[in-house]
Amino acid sequence: MLVILAIPFYLVSFVCGIIVLIEAFKDEIWKGIVSFLCGLYLLYYGLAEFDHEKKPLILLGWLGGGVIGALLVAMSGRS
Repeated sequence: MLVILAIPFYLVSFVCGIIVLIEAFKDEIWKGIVSFLCGLYLLYYGLAEFDHEKKPLILLGWLGGGVIGALLVAMSGRS
């Protein structure tokens, strides 16, 4: 049951991550390619260089949604 509850959190995290990736490509092509290939650089770009009017909300959805989704999946394995 908890896995089903994790799906919306993962979807929000996915969409917000795509928004950050698109902005990396808009900034510089090489930043977009490196962000696509290396998740750590995408995390750095999102926290340090990402410039958007709704940056806190997007980052919260991206990172928070992923963490909450992962916690729900992990908790469902213990049942």
